[in-house]
Formats: sequence, C-alpha cells, structure tokens
Amino acid sequence: MGWGAALVAAVLAMTAPAQAQTAFRVLDFAELDGWEDGDQETALNVFRSTCGDLNDPEWQAVCAVAEDQTDARSFFEIFFRPVLMQDGADPLFTGYFEPEIAGALERTDTFRYPIYSLPPEIVPGEPWLSRAEIEETDALKGRGLEIAWLSDPVEAFFLHVQGSGRIRLPDGSVLRVGYGGKNGHEYRSVGEELVRRGVYQPHQVSAQVIRSWVMRNPGEGADLLRINPSYVFFRRLDRLPPDQGPLGAMNRPLTPMVSVAVDPSRVPLGAPVWIEKDGADPLRRLMVAQDTGSAIKGAQRADIFFGTGKSAGWAAGRVRDAGRMVVLLPIQKAYALLPGF
Repeated sequence: MGWGAALVAAVLAMTAPAQAQTAFRVLDFAELDGWEDGDQETALNVFRSTCGDLNDPEWQAVCAVAEDQTDARSFFEIFFRPVLMQDGADPLFTGYFEPEIAGALERTDTFRYPIYSLPPEIVPGEPWLSRAEIEETDALKGRGLEIAWLSDPVEAFFLHVQGSGRIRLPDGSVLRVGYGGKNGHEYRSVGEELVRRGVYQPHQVSAQVIRSWVMRNPGEGADLLRINPSYVFFRRLDRLPPDQGPLGAMNRPLTPMVSVAVDPSRVPLGAPVWIEKDGADPLRRLMVAQDTGSAIKGAQRADIFFGTGKSAGWAAGRVRDAGRMVVLLPIQKAYALLPGF
C-alpha cells in the first residue's frame, strides 16, 4: 500500500507508565453500551478460531460448548461475565493494519533497503545490537538474511512497527511476511520524540506527518528513526492464503474489525472483549484479543486491526480515541478476581 499511509498506533503511543495494580469490577451485560444491538455471531466465529489454544480448564470448558452454539448472544451471556479492568491509565484505542508495499527479492537502484530474517545468534529476551548499531555498522549485510528489498527506509521502519505486511513484487506477485523476532530492545516512540522536541503537538502527529518530516530532513530523519532501539526481523509466510489476514500473536489469521491487540499481562489472549470506542466514529462491538504489540501496554489499551492495504491504513490512521474495554471471562474466572471470593 504505497508507504503505509495510516497513523501507526505504535509509532504514536506514548511511553507506557510503570505497571500499576489492576482493579477489577464485574458488570452486568446490561451495563455494556450497545450490547443488545451488537453482532456477537461474528465474534463467536473468530473466538472459536483460537479458543483451542486456551489451556486453562475453565476456558477449555467454554470452548467445548462454543463449538455447537447457534445463539451467540445467549452463549456469551450464559457462560461469561463482563469484567472491567482498570490500572489508573487513561483508556486509549488506536488502529493498525497490514501494509502492502512495493519491493523486490534482489537489490536494485530503486529497492535498496532490506528487511531481514532472524540472525541465529539472537537469544529471545536478551538484548542484541540496537537499531542504530545494526544500521550504522551494516551488521547484517552480506549474511544471506535478506528476505526482500524496499524502496523507502520509512516504509521499512513502519513495516517493523506493524510486524507484518504484503510486499508487491515487480512481476505482480505478493510476498507475505510476518513477525520473526526482535533484537531484545524496548520500543521507543518516534512520534513522542517529535513532540518532545517541540516540532509538533501530540494531536498533529501521524504516520503521514512523520514520513513527510523524515523526507524533508533526511539526515535528521535517519537519526530520528534510530532513537527507537527496537529492531524487528521477519519470516516468509508462503502458505498463508491471500484472502486471510496476517498472523497475530496466537499464530492465527487476524480478522478485520474483530481482532484486537491487547496487553497480555492484563488481558488473556483469546478472550472476547467488548469495545466501547468513542471519538469521531464511535464503535460498540464484540471483538477477540488475538494480538499484542510492543506499544500496547495497560488494562485499557487496545489496538484494533482494520485490515489490509491503503483504505484500511487510512481508516486505522484516524483512530486515537478514548472509551472503555470490557473483558468477557468465564464465570468462575471472573468472580475469582474479586477480593474475598
């Protein structure tokens, strides 16, 4: 999709605060704004796709029941309870997407910026070279780790942020790539850095604005991107059908407007979540927590998957809204969170 014209949620996210204690409150379904008019059927179908990966016995029980349900709304109301989780941080909804970017399998004068597969010496969880060290020393060059080459360093950067994408090759075919690992450094927001420098106000920063600034200031722009020490590596997804979304953290294809990225330290991956997003385009919808992101931290932080390509990118780019996220948990698990239960 061109260069990834959407507002990239992770690029704009401010640094997450230190993890605070989470408070829990069990709600009634009647307290969920829009629940009675919601589309629970689509969410149930998506829930089934990753439900089998939930190993907890209470999750396994509801997953078994989910297989033959014909009334989605009744299923959730009977076997789940809505739980509001709060950790003191302001709620924030953003959007993300799967970009489609022009690229090539060989380096050319046009396609000069590589994306790499994971170096074998990297140990998960242990810091390796930072982004600046990798780029300034050409630490990966000539090692046969190149998967593809892109025409724009900012496109490559945003592909790192998104973690997956479609690369449109010169012959018209598409190479799909997904997250293959990282260098063990924490993400740092370049959008926040531009705000810190006084270049823009928070409401002005978008992926479009960042790209434009980098292109107008090539030297400073390269340094700006390198303030983010995190560096993502990729893997080819040759067997992923073209009509399916990218793979999320649960290694299943994501579904537009149903899959959502959350903080797995607060929200269980695979759990249904009721989204009440405010802003210019309010959203009330049952979704499923099937993905994560390095900038998605906190009990009320969520990143909504909008789909693939330019239109999805523009739609995702408009989202930076307040609201509320309520997690649906099996009944026993919900009440077990309350003091004295």
